[in-house]
Amino acid sequence: MKTVLVIDDDRGARLVVQWAFKKAGWRVLQAEDGEVGLAMIAEHKPEVVVCDLMMPRCNGFQVCRAIRARTDQVRQTKIVISTASTYATDRQNAFEAGADDYLTKPIDPEEMLKLVEQLTSGGPSGTTFQFRKEQGTRSEFDPQTTSTLSPDQPVRVKFWGVRGSLPTPGPATAYYGGNTACVEVQADGERIILDAGTGIRPLGLDWMARFPDEALAATILITHTHWDHIQGFPFFVPGYNPRNRIRILGYEGARKGLEQTLASQMESPYFPISLQEMPGNISVQELKDLEFTVGKVRVVAQFMNHPGICVGYRLYTSAGSIAFIPDNEPFMRLKSQTGIMTEKEAETQIEYARRQDQKLIEFLRDVDILIIDAQYDEQEYLKHVGWGHSCVDDAVSIANSAGVRQLFLFHHDPGHDDTKVAQMAAHGRQLAVNAGGKLKVEAAREGIEVVLKQKSAPKSVPVVAALG
Repeated sequence: MKTVLVIDDDRGARLVVQWAFKKAGWRVLQAEDGEVGLAMIAEHKPEVVVCDLMMPRCNGFQVCRAIRARTDQVRQTKIVISTASTYATDRQNAFEAGADDYLTKPIDPEEMLKLVEQLTSGGPSGTTFQFRKEQGTRSEFDPQTTSTLSPDQPVRVKFWGVRGSLPTPGPATAYYGGNTACVEVQADGERIILDAGTGIRPLGLDWMARFPDEALAATILITHTHWDHIQGFPFFVPGYNPRNRIRILGYEGARKGLEQTLASQMESPYFPISLQEMPGNISVQELKDLEFTVGKVRVVAQFMNHPGICVGYRLYTSAGSIAFIPDNEPFMRLKSQTGIMTEKEAETQIEYARRQDQKLIEFLRDVDILIIDAQYDEQEYLKHVGWGHSCVDDAVSIANSAGVRQLFLFHHDPGHDDTKVAQMAAHGRQLAVNAGGKLKVEAAREGIEVVLKQKSAPKSVPVVAALG
């Protein structure tokens, strides 16, 4: 006689399963929690375990993992999860934990018996079926269709998130904003999003309100995967519309790939929906080259001085160029504050630092709009040497040296209120005046939109990768 163990803290649910199996000639055992159930499994070695998911002491996931971790005959036990949970993430996690199938309550006794007979006779399990079903709900991203935006519209840059490190909502940050990094660029028929901090949530809501019936396409450029630059993506509403096409581009991180990093923040128990379950047509692509195109927009990337793998982007549009450098620590400033060196060592280190900073200046040469890390004032920086961020003085100095036309101080420190940010912006403007140039300096503020006036396209350079 075959044995089934029913583990459920709901007595009524246990009785339903017991009745169905006894009618079919099975021996039925019962346990009211997972700990008791695991002990009974070790003793009786049932062919089938029907286990509720949400139980005290030891939940269904833990029961599955404990059974699959054993090296004796218990590993052959078939596990059916029976639960009131209809969340797709719970189903996926149950299969990953070792379940053979998954039934949602209320259970149809005939359906359950048919399923169990199939499992114990060696038929296909629900794990394989569910994987294929989930994989089939997503279509491949078509790189030839990157946007539905009219190419005749002017080039626009709009700030949706300007804060660094973590969101800072509240009255003290209401003017400049408390969302983390996210900037929208509309250029030459393309919708491009620079980083996916919490600012991407209001951006997505804005798009859905303005284009409720339109199939949207967008490209998200990720500078790096520190949390304040990706944490808003799970709340990006357009990613949940199967009509939309979202492409995410970035570079492999220090320890994990781009897709794995984006997916890990959406794993249970951190988030109720996995990246794979988002119904939008989402493509994640790791970049290898530092030059590529997004439609008609040429993009050049350069690695920044910041912990991990971090880049800055420069976008060449028909109306001018836009540079996005949200995280960077100038080498000269860093080297001048680092360690005890001999005179020769110091000379070598400073020369290296100068060359590295000059590379950034050349990268930014004559850019129309520069959005750059200016998290600290000069005195604050001394307490944060080696953290990977810059001060206002260096941001203005770099912009002046590069011949930048308009500078936006970015990545505001979470400890800075509106008054402090305004003071830093005023200081930056005074530095620009003292330098005698025409540089315009502002602090980035949520909601600000800048329109670039149309002009002839810049001279082309070889492009090594075309991405749509």
